[in-house]
Amino acid sequence: MRHNRHAIFATIAASALVLGGLAATSAHAAPVKAESLYAPSALVLTVAQGEDPLTATVKRAVTLTCAPNAEGTHPAPAAACAELDAVGGQFTALARTSPDRMCTRQWDPVVITAHGVWHGKRVTFSTTYGNACELVGSMNDSAVYSF
Repeated sequence: MRHNRHAIFATIAASALVLGGLAATSAHAAPVKAESLYAPSALVLTVAQGEDPLTATVKRAVTLTCAPNAEGTHPAPAAACAELDAVGGQFTALARTSPDRMCTRQWDPVVITAHGVWHGKRVTFSTTYGNACELVGSMNDSAVYSF
């Protein structure tokens, strides 16, 4: 019994030395840098039918990533990213409230949204237009919502 007790203590001591050595080794290892799960500028843009962005029916949606590269399902990601850079990511600067063209006064609301991250900051944007004609006129050939 005494022999078994010494064997157990010897095994525990050896394990402690090995584990202590591993702990010392890992304490001196270079820290692991955390990788971001999201690009610094990645957005989902939508055009939806309805008044309220929370209940409107999405008709079209694209992804737009501007950093590290302009890409996504957007048909012109480089142009859209350049346009957003020019206004500092302020979607309100792109979405004018008075269209440049004549539109009927028909009430058939269309809502545009942007959700995601722009230069590391969370973005939630939406605005509603009276109809699709007003949306197109308000965008004034904007690349961001041309999809």
